[in-house]
Amino acid sequence: MDDPAQEAVQSIDPWEEHAAWWQDGFTDGADAEYVEQILPLATALLDGYDRVLDVGAGEGQISRLAAAGGSSVVVGVDPTRAQTAEAARRGGGPAYLRSTADGLPFGDGSFDAVVACLVFEHIEAVDEAVAEVARVLADGGRFAFFLNHPLIQTPGSGWVDDQIMEPPEQYWRIGPYLVESIESEEVAKDVFLPFVHRPVSRYVNAMADHGLVLRRMHEPTPPEGFLERAAEYREAATIPRLLVLVAERERR
Repeated sequence: MDDPAQEAVQSIDPWEEHAAWWQDGFTDGADAEYVEQILPLATALLDGYDRVLDVGAGEGQISRLAAAGGSSVVVGVDPTRAQTAEAARRGGGPAYLRSTADGLPFGDGSFDAVVACLVFEHIEAVDEAVAEVARVLADGGRFAFFLNHPLIQTPGSGWVDDQIMEPPEQYWRIGPYLVESIESEEVAKDVFLPFVHRPVSRYVNAMADHGLVLRRMHEPTPPEGFLERAAEYREAATIPRLLVLVAERERR
């Protein structure tokens, strides 16, 4: 007979379970990569767009930035109850709804810009989610698409200190980059979250299939604040951790 207690443990949503880990470690100035790199990029890319949708908004830090920057309509969506509740508690002007990315509860062309920050690497229904982004964007609207760089997220990738070579070498090993896969990663002690690895071409082609035309691509150097806290990464600092794709919705 199946163990009901074990089934209950297995059914716990890891995003609900670990929402506080995210809120404590990556918001309100706690994370150097967000403070020095991600949030300034998001601010610049959303500047001048009036109606903004934040997909996978979490506790709302990018939504709040858009509202503070002058966007008159800002909506953040996230499937996690603990995140949307905390986003509403922190306020700042945006509205928040619980929703998955592949079933957005908005009409066609409802937004001038959509931002998704470090979200799609956790979404299995990628084609449906990209289609929804394209659907709710107005013609000419912007999609600001932030990803953990797939080179870094490829399973089996990592820093190698090779003492067999003469002289010894240090290098970043890339795993099976072209193979799509889903992994449960331990991102902190006892914090396991699902990651979907896809090559960059998978995202770019999905956007093209749904009328989202790539206009710019950013692969910034890791910021100094991160390197100060992760000294072991400094030797691999020429390998980007962040990928930002900037697309425009074609006219229908």
